[in-house]
Amino acid sequence: MTIRSEILGCGSYLPERCVTNDELAKTVDTSDEWIRSRSGIGQRHIAAEGEYTSDLALNAAKRALEHAGIDASEIDLVICATTTPDNTFPSTATKVQHRLGMTNGAAFDVQAVCSGFVYGLAVADNFIKCGQAKTALLIGAETFSRILDWNDRSTCVLFGDGAGAVVMRARDEEESGAGGNGKGHNSGRGVLSTHIHSDGSNYDILYVDGGPSTTQTVGHVRMNGREVFRHAVTNLASIVDEALEANGLERSDIDWLVPHQANKRIIDSTARKLGMSEDRVVLTVEKHANTSAASIPLALDTAVKDGRIQRGDLVLLEAMGGGLTWGAGLVRW
Repeated sequence: MTIRSEILGCGSYLPERCVTNDELAKTVDTSDEWIRSRSGIGQRHIAAEGEYTSDLALNAAKRALEHAGIDASEIDLVICATTTPDNTFPSTATKVQHRLGMTNGAAFDVQAVCSGFVYGLAVADNFIKCGQAKTALLIGAETFSRILDWNDRSTCVLFGDGAGAVVMRARDEEESGAGGNGKGHNSGRGVLSTHIHSDGSNYDILYVDGGPSTTQTVGHVRMNGREVFRHAVTNLASIVDEALEANGLERSDIDWLVPHQANKRIIDSTARKLGMSEDRVVLTVEKHANTSAASIPLALDTAVKDGRIQRGDLVLLEAMGGGLTWGAGLVRW
């Protein structure tokens, strides 16, 4: 029997406060035109005072469980991908586990910045495939506004807060149902493969200048935008081809590309490299900005709930973040 991780449902949550570019321009030396021309961002959601990453994660998790039609008691693994945990420890995942009323299984955080959700997908998928978990709750949640330098217009205009989640369950591959192009073992629903990479030699082009071991402070985001852009376009196109090659598929087989929503220019450049039309790319950066580990599940939930992504569709998730980290996951929805 071959086990595959099937995604049963998804959910997302955005803080109530929405800050437009024009509103931001009242306190930051910027403008709507400047932000849109460089990033495609028009607004972002900001967590309220006293609203923490665990709060966002919990709301997204509840919606994903509802969409999947299962109870929290059925979950035996909680993974939260986040760069902005409530505390240095314990993990945000354990707080979500407790607030869901779970007393079984395991919960922990994954930290790979903007690639966090893809890394978490790889971890959850492997836990399920090796039989250590049956039903997993994977969350990407961030309150990135808490680590921004609001005097640095090159970074503070790019990020927002939010959370997204998916529920994954073990299923016999032979029972996972056919769909899509029907190419052999790739026709069944679920996670076909995951691919993750990192290169620590480039850590200094995107990082936070603080931490408990160095400065004992949280610090702020620092970024060399030009270098990040260059690495992103190259690495993301490469990881997509790696995922397709591993499954014997072609670029034309992809129904939907759900990229990390960092910057519309990066997404457009990646799509062009892949020869993909805009109508096959899920784009939410204009409404959400860059929500780091939350951006892929937020975009995924948007496209599922508005009916674009249908059962049987081949969906390619990809991201790059600080580290540098990058990765992709190929999913038959």
